[in-house]
Amino acid sequence: MNTKKLRVKTAVLIFSVFLSACNGFISETEDYTDSGDGASENSDDTVSDTSAENTADHDESSDYTWSSSEIVSIALNGSSFSTSSSNVSVSGSTATIKKAGTYSLSGTLSNGQIFVDTDDEEIVRLILNNANISSSTGAAIYIENSEKTMIVLAENTNNSLSDGTTHNDDESNAALFSKSDLTIYGDGSLTVKGNYNDGIASKDGLIIASGTITVTAVDDGIRGKDYLVVKNGNITINAGDDGMKSDNDSDSSLGYISFDNGSFNITATGDAITAQTDVLISYGEFKLTAGGGSSKTVASTASAKGIKAAVCVTIDDGVFTINSADDAIHSNDYLVINLGTFSIASGDDGIHADNSLGINGGKIDITKSYEGIESAEISITGGDIQLVASDDGLNVASGVDGSGMGGWGGYSSSGNYYLYMDGGYIYINATGDGVDVNGSVVMTDGTIIVDGPTSSGNGALDYDGTFKISGGYILALGSSGMAMAPSTSSTQYSILVNLSSSKTAGTLIHLQDGSGNEVFTFSPAKTYQSVAFSSPVLTKGKSYELYTSGSYSGGSKNNGLCTGGTYSSGTQYTSFTISSIVTSLGSSGSSNPGH
Repeated sequence: MNTKKLRVKTAVLIFSVFLSACNGFISETEDYTDSGDGASENSDDTVSDTSAENTADHDESSDYTWSSSEIVSIALNGSSFSTSSSNVSVSGSTATIKKAGTYSLSGTLSNGQIFVDTDDEEIVRLILNNANISSSTGAAIYIENSEKTMIVLAENTNNSLSDGTTHNDDESNAALFSKSDLTIYGDGSLTVKGNYNDGIASKDGLIIASGTITVTAVDDGIRGKDYLVVKNGNITINAGDDGMKSDNDSDSSLGYISFDNGSFNITATGDAITAQTDVLISYGEFKLTAGGGSSKTVASTASAKGIKAAVCVTIDDGVFTINSADDAIHSNDYLVINLGTFSIASGDDGIHADNSLGINGGKIDITKSYEGIESAEISITGGDIQLVASDDGLNVASGVDGSGMGGWGGYSSSGNYYLYMDGGYIYINATGDGVDVNGSVVMTDGTIIVDGPTSSGNGALDYDGTFKISGGYILALGSSGMAMAPSTSSTQYSILVNLSSSKTAGTLIHLQDGSGNEVFTFSPAKTYQSVAFSSPVLTKGKSYELYTSGSYSGGSKNNGLCTGGTYSSGTQYTSFTISSIVTSLGSSGSSNPGH
């Protein structure tokens, strides 16, 4: 099992409650300041921690070993079978396996079925050895009853299963259908066409241990009702509804999906990956397209998310390319990202959790979203985050979001909601508010850079409570109508400058101290009229000079921030001396720019 983990810092967001399924993310609540702001400790929430709550798994090492002398051969001859075993009964084009054991299937069955029905307490293994099975009236392989069944894909073989558009029985709903625990394993390939409903479905647990599997289905691609556990494999799915799914809604320890490793290319009209409880990812390479991609709009009653869990999403590592009409990564409760590389384009939110969201590391690039990262409580302790949003970049509010672009779905505009930043780097290019917190912000470390709104109805920084900064770096540019700086209750110094007129995109803004030492030089991506800045370099009693225009030679530029070069030929806009926690220069449309 690949259990790549990241040890994360101990300081995190103020979380009032945390669900047991994500046990370990927040361990306790303690006072952060004398004013009553809370901050909680963050322990190592990884897939191993979370999966301890999801203990159901039918896998045993003995499942993967057998003797060649035990193998019973079944030859598929068009519409008939050849076998010498009394454990297999043949009736027309149906072969029924009545005893536990290991069976090898080879050849082509053009319109028939393999049916498993045994009360034995041992495993049934079906070795597909260049087997091609199709049925016009039901599942190609139907497992009615067994302790558990393993589909073995023999090495260097190509196998296929398909069903008809109608099924004569009342229960089977997939080309490969099992009413008991099912495992797929081997170094061969399997192509499945689910013409009736699902491609592969188990009404108990489903484990994919290995194999190259390609599924096309009119409904769900691969479904394990109790759980879907992927240890490895190369999986391609094209589904008319959800791609990979677990949906047991009657047991809180079931209905989960876990990935240890593997490669996944999933195209789904609905959700690419969806679980009734948790989605747990140790590692994997994922290319997910949901609902036709970010350029499409889905109905408010539909769901077309890349990764979705009703309880918890935990990602330890992986490579993710997600293009979704709805949220790219979504949890109805809690979401944790510890590491990984993410390329995200979303028609709604890039990353969303209804209750709490933690990012402890990784490289996250959200190239398109309505709101970039959204939750009632957001904690960032590490990572490199780049995001583009047509509305808010970081949005902290409570409620359940809508499914399509622009859906609010009942968010509250004020309340006890928090953004906590204790590390990491985030660049925000937002049409709406850059950082919008319907509550308070606690920042102790990290970097926030905002190319914010041009409309006076939005601000680069917008919060309802307080913004207490004691460490870290903020440079936020945008319109002046709603401009805000961190709160006066902070312990780190900040400035807020509202310019007398707007400056066009690319017009440099430069701050230096009275001795001419560069504090920052920034080349904004959009028109701006305000700048909020906070950094440990700001010092009480020290004088500073602010310039606009000019040029920058040498050095480098990252997200507009120029470093390592020389600024020249600018026009001095103002000079000032730091005398208070927040130094405000110019007028602002906000009645309380620094609280």
